[in-house]
Amino acid sequence: MTNARQNNFGYIAILSILIVGAIGTVVVLSLILLGLNSSRTSFAVNQSEQAKLLADTCAEEALQVLWDNPSFIGGDNLTVAGGSCSYTIIDLGGVSREIRSAGSIGSLVRKVKVIISQIKPSIKVISWQEVPDF
Repeated sequence: MTNARQNNFGYIAILSILIVGAIGTVVVLSLILLGLNSSRTSFAVNQSEQAKLLADTCAEEALQVLWDNPSFIGGDNLTVAGGSCSYTIIDLGGVSREIRSAGSIGSLVRKVKVIISQIKPSIKVISWQEVPDF
């Protein structure tokens, strides 16, 4: 009977080690998956910020175009820093203009709308806002 009891203790010890090992494996895998998800989220946030910077860059380019040629109406596309952006200048009447600018990196797109009320002697920006759509 003593021999059978010792065998049971051996099985209990082996089973305990297997359970602790399985729990440890689950914890390690969970931490790895959380780290990967965090990296993906961080990458997406970084791309979103770059797309916003591109939209702002194109809006500033449009302001420069208006400064050089106040009667310009239309748009252009630029490729900058691994992404692209585009702008359109719309006549609102008089010297007021609306600039619609979009920057994109991969599938992420951010958009900016700028309203100006004066071009010369200095550009007067009424609003500069990020918008979900035009």
